[in-house]
Amino acid sequence: MQCRRILTLVTGLVECMGFAGIIFGWASLVFVLKKEHYFENLCPSPVNQSLNTTFTCPSQDEKLSLVFTIAAFINNVMAFPSGIIFDCLGTLVTRFIAIFLYTAATLLIAFSTSDTALLLFPAFSLLATGGINFILTNIQAGNLFDRHRSTIITLYNGAFDSSSVIFLIFKVLYQKGISLRIIFFSFSAFSILHILRTIFLMPKKHIPYPVPKGYQYGLQCGKHYADVTKTTEVHNDEDTQIKTIDKSENIPIKPALKDQSEVPSFWSCVFSSLFFYHLIWLSIMQLRHYMFIGTLNPTLTHLSKGDTQIVSQYTNVFAIFQFCGILCAPWNGLIMDRHKKKNKVSDSLADMRSAVLSLALTAVQCVLFSLCAAIQMLPALYATFTLQVLNRSFLYGGNAAFLFIAFPAIHFGKLYGLIMSLSALVSLLQYPAFYIIKTYLHGDPFYVNIAFLILVFLAFLHPVNVFRICRKRQNQAAVN
Repeated sequence: MQCRRILTLVTGLVECMGFAGIIFGWASLVFVLKKEHYFENLCPSPVNQSLNTTFTCPSQDEKLSLVFTIAAFINNVMAFPSGIIFDCLGTLVTRFIAIFLYTAATLLIAFSTSDTALLLFPAFSLLATGGINFILTNIQAGNLFDRHRSTIITLYNGAFDSSSVIFLIFKVLYQKGISLRIIFFSFSAFSILHILRTIFLMPKKHIPYPVPKGYQYGLQCGKHYADVTKTTEVHNDEDTQIKTIDKSENIPIKPALKDQSEVPSFWSCVFSSLFFYHLIWLSIMQLRHYMFIGTLNPTLTHLSKGDTQIVSQYTNVFAIFQFCGILCAPWNGLIMDRHKKKNKVSDSLADMRSAVLSLALTAVQCVLFSLCAAIQMLPALYATFTLQVLNRSFLYGGNAAFLFIAFPAIHFGKLYGLIMSLSALVSLLQYPAFYIIKTYLHGDPFYVNIAFLILVFLAFLHPVNVFRICRKRQNQAAVN
């Protein structure tokens, strides 16, 4: 059984790294799409992209940026219905939906041409939706490794970030002479592996937390588990209680709660200050990252004065840096799990206290990233890329881990989906920002970058609020 758990963990990492967040490698793929003349009909004159040229086409850049903006928006906004499906119908149904959407997306891109460039809009929207379903169903694997739960959750989100390197691989293959159509046809064939993994290495419903003795999943999901026991141990700080639950449904129970009736309702979680400030924290920093990724190609074109070789070089460097997300993310999980080295029993208040440092450190990283992004020099981009991948891996890993810590596990799918959906509304501001840069700032994003730098300071409200709540709960516990 331990071997199966490790296999689930490893294959889940590979799946997230290869498929879940590939749309964020947009800067690499847009280089290829320009070579394939997508939306080139919007340009005032034909573009010979095989040669170095100072020619730029703002209308083409704007349309391609819109593809990414919509896909990034869909990636978040569809997380809420996906979370509802995941909580209500389970892993099996959610994953088969993801596989269908992903396969349809890759086939649409494979069949698209410069004449049917509008197919990119539905294709990348489907690709984003499929990806968010993959990460949503995979991060529950952290429940299998209790003492390292936050570390594994952040590791999966780091793999999600690293998946953006896939479009760099596509770019390299394209430059070696393999057509875009063949690349995406081949990519769609991996759906067979997703199906096999869904059947053999994932539960039909959910992985409970904490995991009861005798718990099995895969083809035997529910069978041996129901026969072995009808109870699960729920560990508290002072005692161990036995609770009876329906094992066929695999409903996770928050360890700190002594009675199922004490579990806060979904809406009480949504209207709490923890959720509100977490939404601000995520939305602001996510918008900063989306804006950077969506405008990287035109920014490179502006700084290099249209030199396509320089644009290609820095695009490759950016994608390689993105791959390092899987190396950065676990450090955030180690910060959140550090107290468990001394205490084997989960303590929700200790988890919350550990999250304060993680949340504040993530905000500091984003300030430094925004500061570097405002420097209009090509060499400065190396520091910007480093801080961007570090901050992005901390941001998404910390988002998922905090939701697991702060709220009941039975609401995780809905809360994760809702917060991603609401943050998507904020992310739409990147398109008017891009329009301002193109129309009023003549392609120079300096003043917009300064505005984002100021805005990012609002993210510090969240760790301050969590610290305040921890102090309040600690004082209440001391009184009682």
